[in-house]
Amino acid sequence: MKMTDIKSFGIIGGDKRQLFLAKAIYDSGYAVMLGGFDRLRSTGNLVLGDIKAVAAKCDVMILPVPSVRADGSINTPFSDECTVLDDELIGILIKKPVFIAMKDKFIKAYPQFEKAEIFDYAAKDEFAILNALPTAEGAVEVAMNKFEGTIAGSRCLITGYGRIGKVLAEMLKNLKAEVTVSARKPSDMAFAQAFGYDEINTNKMSDVRNFDLVFNTVPSMIFNRELLLNTDKNTIIIDLASLPGGVDFEAAHILGIDAVRALALPGKCAPKTAGEIIKTTVFNTIEEVYR
Repeated sequence: MKMTDIKSFGIIGGDKRQLFLAKAIYDSGYAVMLGGFDRLRSTGNLVLGDIKAVAAKCDVMILPVPSVRADGSINTPFSDECTVLDDELIGILIKKPVFIAMKDKFIKAYPQFEKAEIFDYAAKDEFAILNALPTAEGAVEVAMNKFEGTIAGSRCLITGYGRIGKVLAEMLKNLKAEVTVSARKPSDMAFAQAFGYDEINTNKMSDVRNFDLVFNTVPSMIFNRELLLNTDKNTIIIDLASLPGGVDFEAAHILGIDAVRALALPGKCAPKTAGEIIKTTVFNTIEEVYR
């Protein structure tokens, strides 16, 4: 299958990102059908349909971020119905390319797809890199809403210096914040130093003192009870890491530390950009796989 062979895309479930994804695909000259959006009254030129009808009629299917909830149902926040893939729907989908996010969770819920044409667009480097920008912007927005001072002059700690950490550090620096980066790899610490940030070794971090804002990007328990006991009470912790996250929120609450979980920021703060990123990643994957 090549892009020239594809006439239609079906989009099942998702938040505002999927609506902008649908528009971006439609603007590229393809028919688009939406399933699992029964709360919507109008979608412009986009076609709403029953999920099984959408799956049957469209050449390529795209599921949201994340694709499945903890109970195995499809993530359909714009629908009042709980959608679980039954045998009939699985039989339809398994015969065509399906793009999902978080493949491991999807396959765990629906092992029938293990050998099907399943593509995890959220696992692509380009997706993660492009999503770092709206995530960082969203993190700054959360900080501005939570912190009673200005970002300029604030003392910020970023734990983790991956894609999001790099973009966020530069963004905060441009806003005149004092930025410290916590990392484990010597190469990451060297990069942080080269860009003018203070740096500390995450493995040796025994306390968090003299920071107004902490942004965690590491999806492991960095801020456990022991570290939180040695964290200033007026420090705001913003956890950007995917579940299970990196903050013991129960301990933070007991200790009176303001900690907030900030997930899915691209979908909340920049759904248009996030939808276009999904479209670009899906189209690039099709070009790579079906040459």
